[in-house]
Amino acid sequence: MKTKNIAILGSTGSIGCQTLDVISQYPDRFHATILVAGSRVDDLIRQAICHRPALAIIADESKYNALNEALTPLGIKTAAGQAAINDAMESDLFETVVTATVGYSGLAPTLRAIRAGKQIALANKETLVVAGDIVTDAICKSKSSLLPIDSEHSAIYQCLVGEKRDTIRKIIITASGGPFRTFSREQIARATVSDALNHPNWSMGRKITIDSATMLNKAFEIIEARWLFDVAPSQITAIVHPQSIVHSMVEFCDGAVKAQLGVPDMRLPIRYALGEAVRLNTSDSPLDFTQYPTLTFEKPDEERFPCITLGKYALEMGGNTACVINAANEIAVKAFLDGTIRFTDIHNTIMQTLSKASRIDHPTYDDYVASNTEARTVAQEICNHLKFNSISWCS
Repeated sequence: MKTKNIAILGSTGSIGCQTLDVISQYPDRFHATILVAGSRVDDLIRQAICHRPALAIIADESKYNALNEALTPLGIKTAAGQAAINDAMESDLFETVVTATVGYSGLAPTLRAIRAGKQIALANKETLVVAGDIVTDAICKSKSSLLPIDSEHSAIYQCLVGEKRDTIRKIIITASGGPFRTFSREQIARATVSDALNHPNWSMGRKITIDSATMLNKAFEIIEARWLFDVAPSQITAIVHPQSIVHSMVEFCDGAVKAQLGVPDMRLPIRYALGEAVRLNTSDSPLDFTQYPTLTFEKPDEERFPCITLGKYALEMGGNTACVINAANEIAVKAFLDGTIRFTDIHNTIMQTLSKASRIDHPTYDDYVASNTEARTVAQEICNHLKFNSISWCS
């Protein structure tokens, strides 16, 4: 069996670290040959020393000297900056890339990898949220293939194996409900950063944990499902499932519903994606149904969590709408994590940005780049204003 060479974009993040755990479990099957991190240079150095990739790249160019000094004596090539990351996606050093970066930053390198014919294991949902039309068109024009790592979309993919797409009646994406599922609107309005980061089931990065708390992650997953599975927005819905055991479901035209169940552990969909839909043996503890005697489901509360409505809205409006929503959210989430705006201001920022940003009905890639830049600028101005009001409100 030939060892598959893997590049990991975002190797020091939650998904990146778990991907390296999976790779370590199957040393005869996988090898990490390119590791890419944003700014955590010490973590990247430790990973490179352990896994011995051919190339390690740090996006933050100010951290390059530390990376180079630590790894060059080991024979590991180093580089820095976004251009180096993008160029590496055309390298012969790997066959599959795990895109585990956070946010908009995953779009450009993923497109380069697709055009180079690489296999894509997609954990960066924003790539399809921002420019799903361009990404799917690029896949159709290349020999590239894409398997989702998001637990929900991996579940849907698994449910569709052996099924005809024209038999799909509905895709049902499950949501944990996040840390504020039982909070009142008043409690949510007073939520702190530590409250929002206290997810009941999943261990994730800070940004995606906040997206789970606002439930914007479900809006994004609705958009992602539309592009991954080529279904109409009306065929996609979300349901709250607090136990996070059913990872998603598909309802078919004959009334049958298929679901994929498993423990809330991202290594399961990572294994499935790296194995290209081949189920790999593992010694990890399987799902014990006796530990979950009751599985419950609830309708999402759109009044307490208005961000969840933005998925269908973006698909109905089309154009650059989802790109603007994503850009505004990234700015607002950072402001909230920095303690400068309130939790409910995240949704306010997105809505105000949508009302002020330019609309583009049929965006090109360059239009998406420009739209992302403009929306970030607008959202930052809104957050600065909200910060002033928040200080006044607090005093």
